[in-house]
Amino acid sequence: MDPLYVRRRQRGLAVLVASLVLIIGAIAWIGYQLSSGSAGGGVGDYEGTGNGVEQLVEIPEGAALSQLGPELEERDIVASDSAFQTAAANNPNAAAVQPGFYRLQEKMSATAAVEALTSPENQVELLDVHGGATLLDVKVVGGDTRFGIYSQISQVSCQDGQQEGCVSVDQLQQVAATVDPVELGAPEWAVEQIRERGNDAKRIEGLIAPGQYVIDPSMDAQQILTDLISRSTRKYNDTGIVDRASAIGLSPYELLTAASLVEREAPAGEFDKVARVILNRIAEPMRLEFDSTVNYGLEDVEVATTDEARAAVTPWNTYAMDGLPQTPIASPSDEAISAMENPAEGNWLFFVTVDQNGTTVFNDTFEDHLADVQQAIEGGVLDSNR
Repeated sequence: MDPLYVRRRQRGLAVLVASLVLIIGAIAWIGYQLSSGSAGGGVGDYEGTGNGVEQLVEIPEGAALSQLGPELEERDIVASDSAFQTAAANNPNAAAVQPGFYRLQEKMSATAAVEALTSPENQVELLDVHGGATLLDVKVVGGDTRFGIYSQISQVSCQDGQQEGCVSVDQLQQVAATVDPVELGAPEWAVEQIRERGNDAKRIEGLIAPGQYVIDPSMDAQQILTDLISRSTRKYNDTGIVDRASAIGLSPYELLTAASLVEREAPAGEFDKVARVILNRIAEPMRLEFDSTVNYGLEDVEVATTDEARAAVTPWNTYAMDGLPQTPIASPSDEAISAMENPAEGNWLFFVTVDQNGTTVFNDTFEDHLADVQQAIEGGVLDSNR
């Protein structure tokens, strides 16, 4: 046999064997990467629902679920962006994700991660500030306690009911009372009035607008209040509140304050009438004499205020002072603010709720008002539980 032929054949076999080894090695490597979920370059997937190490993931306002893929891969929550994109595309709920913070774990399968991000059970609770909410808790005589915004924030900041790491009510009050309002993001038109209240934790009342808020549980008390007040400031300013207030002869801060009275005094459907009473009394001029402003300075409240409470001089008691309270007494809703801008037509100076159904009667004269007050007493509306 030709020696040259033999050498060529040996070289061919060596090349073939080497190629087979490389191919087999490549197949084995790819298989290992896919099974372990550790492939680089965006391939692979983990198995199961995670390793128990919790991670907090935010879905920002207006973001699509698919946008989270690179971040989840970088944080080792999923093995790869490509696996996450596939899982998101195959989940019919992915298009309806809600903004907020979600609790996930490290090393989740892409399918498990998508399911966690589309499940309300994994979402950190939203802060829900309703119209008429107050910063501090309200203790109702003979009734329940209505939790204030500080308490709500504290509850939302806790994860799974654990107290460790929660922002406390005391921390929030300390920040509200001592940090300069400019640092907290307060609107320019409210800064002077806030400072005038000294170290009162209620001095930022009304500056957290009603609405639902996503709170990052990792924030401290000052960061949370700054975030909430800054967002509310943008909301108020974006509505042109300075010009709107000027159109009815009030400052923006006075508009918020007056609207907070509407919020606390008026039953549903009567906001514009109570707004008219406020403006009519200011124009007279005569004191507003609203029981809601008396209650705002008390530790416990009820509809029927006492003679002693009505005589007490506080920054809010409109029985004992002329004009509006020194601060809002609640967070006014858009509806209450709009009512102050568009009050009903009428000469009313008095109103009182006369029955348990919330029927409210408006009058021009004190004599007619006294008759309505008697009806309210007979109907049990003004009974005291003290």
